[in-house]
Amino acid sequence: MSDEIAENGTANGDVPEIELIIKASTIDGRRKGACLFCQEYFMDLYLLAELKTISLKVTTVDMQKPPPDFRTNFEATHPPILIDNGLAILENEKIERHIMKSVPGGHNLFVQDKEVASLIENLYSKLKLVLVRKDEQKSAALRAHLGRIDGLLERRGTRFLTGDTMCCFDCELMPRLQHIRVAGKYFVDFEIPTSFRALWRYMYHMYQLDAFTQSCPADQDIINHYKLQQALKMKKHEELETPTFTTSIPVDINDLNNAEE
Repeated sequence: MSDEIAENGTANGDVPEIELIIKASTIDGRRKGACLFCQEYFMDLYLLAELKTISLKVTTVDMQKPPPDFRTNFEATHPPILIDNGLAILENEKIERHIMKSVPGGHNLFVQDKEVASLIENLYSKLKLVLVRKDEQKSAALRAHLGRIDGLLERRGTRFLTGDTMCCFDCELMPRLQHIRVAGKYFVDFEIPTSFRALWRYMYHMYQLDAFTQSCPADQDIINHYKLQQALKMKKHEELETPTFTTSIPVDINDLNNAEE
């Protein structure tokens, strides 16, 4: 088990310390793994740590070789696991509810927006279909879904999904967009069209935020996540590669900024 402390929100007696246990890299067993739910809750809690309503401690666990104390405490439970004042919350829905109801400031992250909720709900399943079926029909369906998100962002003209401040939906969507971008390109040469300017503007803003960059797994870990699902072998010496992070934007930033104005 290795520790990684989110710098925002230093430990002191004024704010509660929340610990989030996340899956470690399946390549080196130490850095952040490519679990979508782990990153989503990491982002939620990081935003609260930035506001200093909590102190955040993030711990990575190598699930291929979990340490004895992890097995003793949690048996076969897989991260994410949230620990608040000695109370361990183990299921995703319960973690989300706990952040919303019991973590100071958490209720501000959880906004009601049925249009956004329904729009991002099935996005990830479309990526999974693209990676399994690898045909143009599935790629077209994923592209069309991204186009609807682009249309919403264009219509609303806001920096994030529901306004000019981040909410739980952004913490859910952006890790999925990163998986689509990295895994889609690697396995089936899928790319988010550059014509989706509002979507790229959104991703550009997200790439500037510590909540995303501090929680984001390396490209290699995202790719290996799907290799394991497809029972593909890791390349020799892959664990020795320097981690890379795709955060560039394939459209002119100035044009995006001008469009926003």
